[in-house]
Amino acid sequence: MLNIDIPGRGQFHLEHLVLDVNGTLAVDGQLIDGVAQALAALQGLLRVHLVTADTHGHQTEIDRQINLQAVRLAKGNEAQQKASYVRKLGADSVVAIGQGANDAGMLAAAAIGVSLISVEGLAVETLQSADLLMPDILSALALFQNPMRMVASLRK
Repeated sequence: MLNIDIPGRGQFHLEHLVLDVNGTLAVDGQLIDGVAQALAALQGLLRVHLVTADTHGHQTEIDRQINLQAVRLAKGNEAQQKASYVRKLGADSVVAIGQGANDAGMLAAAAIGVSLISVEGLAVETLQSADLLMPDILSALALFQNPMRMVASLRK
């Protein structure tokens, strides 16, 4: 668990990290270099959850590389499925990361929503649903090893 006190926003008791896969952790179905190591470093701090529509059909290989089993979404209403997944975990204990339009709902539902810029782009509605914008996935994942970065950006 990661406990963070953000002045003007309150106490956060984060247990779960929910991540989009394609565009966030992977580009064109290939895991971004350094992501597996960065996620491994978070073991014991947060429970990592991957949610994906498996756009490129490479999720089985990504699961193997990360040593996690992603939740595969049914085709259609992916945005609602992702937001529902966050709520089922207990949204107040979730930090979510994504960049696609179907990630906007899960970022809005989560206690802290983090969006990032990807070579696949960043949907404007997702940016507007996020609490933080990070330049890339490795910078986003580094927030949890250095939580004062979140405090510095989110304090009021």
